[in-house]
Amino acid sequence: MPRKPSTGADHDIVDQLLRDWRRERPELDASAMAVVGRILHLGRLLEAGAGERLREAGINYTDLDVLATLRRSGAPYRLTPTALRKSVLLTSGAMTACLNRLEARGLVARSADDGDRRSLAATLTAQGRRLIDKAIVARFDQADEALASLSAAERAELAKLLRKLRISLP
Repeated sequence: MPRKPSTGADHDIVDQLLRDWRRERPELDASAMAVVGRILHLGRLLEAGAGERLREAGINYTDLDVLATLRRSGAPYRLTPTALRKSVLLTSGAMTACLNRLEARGLVARSADDGDRRSLAATLTAQGRRLIDKAIVARFDQADEALASLSAAERAELAKLLRKLRISLP
């Protein structure tokens, strides 16, 4: 039976999981889980925190991702669904549903793409630009607050290491 996670300030749930595996399966090298387990756990915590902050701004995380991609693409803030999908990693069906939702709210407009008349490119509307400009500030503030315990040098080193890890994976 798993033990209750330690509540000490210098221990986390992953420490407890590693101790449990050392006790139950000492022949296993669980050291990679000290990193991977924390990345996965942190990912869930960070996404939940972002989702909460974004709800206050009137948007969900997927919608923010699409609107932010359009906004950071620069004027005229227009991309094809294929270009958007590559940036936000949504399936074709999920992208269509997201764009339908954003269009219904008046945040994007869709029109035939000049390069492919079969494709409807999405353009950020003025209302969409106002919303994303507000929501992205809330998102960046939440991210900054999440990293408040790290110094600028620690943030830079962590970003460097995570980039290296990300580049090494398929």
